Amino acid sequence: MSAPKFPERVRNELRFRNLTVLRSVRIAGCFQRLVFGGDDLTGFASLGFDDHIKLFFPQPGSTFAAPTITDDGIIWENDIRPASRDYTPMFDAARNELTLDFYLHQSGVASDWANQARPGDRLTVGGPRGSLVIPEDYHWQLYVCDETGMPALLRRLEALSQSAPPVEVTALISVQDAASKDYFAHLSGFNLEWFIGDRQQAVAQRLAQLTLPEHDYYLWLTGEGKTVKDYSRIFEQQQVDDRLLRAVAYWHSK
Repeated sequence: MSAPKFPERVRNELRFRNLTVLRSVRIAGCFQRLVFGGDDLTGFASLGFDDHIKLFFPQPGSTFAAPTITDDGIIWENDIRPASRDYTPMFDAARNELTLDFYLHQSGVASDWANQARPGDRLTVGGPRGSLVIPEDYHWQLYVCDETGMPALLRRLEALSQSAPPVEVTALISVQDAASKDYFAHLSGFNLEWFIGDRQQAVAQRLAQLTLPEHDYYLWLTGEGKTVKDYSRIFEQQQVDDRLLRAVAYWHSK
């Protein structure tokens, strides 16, 4: 048996970038896809499929000056820090374009902004500050997410679709609207299991039914904070190597 493979962390130079919306399109029913461009994208790097960048949303009618990075830390002009949210970047280096997919939901600062964004609108982003580079060739891979994790899963599946040798992938995806299935319609060869509506218990039951291999596996669990904790506990008795399980809260319920 070959030596086990483990993810590696990579640090990135922190930069803040002022970007311009180039295109906006509704996809898969509940996602608004915004494509950004601009000279500030020069040097942008994102090596991990679940990297996140921070998006800054000033109050309507106000302006926001990106902070200055100094040897002593980050300096915010007039100590103004607008509302911010984390999103998965999808970068096309050949076109020098950054794509962000926003899950549209009621009364969300990022969702509201994305729903109204038009070509020419500006947005300031920061990061990613670092990446967790997860090998693609684990023979058995499990992914669990809701809508908030679907852009990261999309990055991963698109990369795995090009990998050799082929790998065995199961994804348990919990969504509110069956139209979200269209988000992965262009991909094939993966076992995508959909849970429509509030089906956290059903997902947990499915996870409990899975039999993990003894080696050469990777587990990725994301979603609402408490739910992710509940999912991760399912694997505690299976002696899963902590380095081969990534459990990350993508959002927290109030």
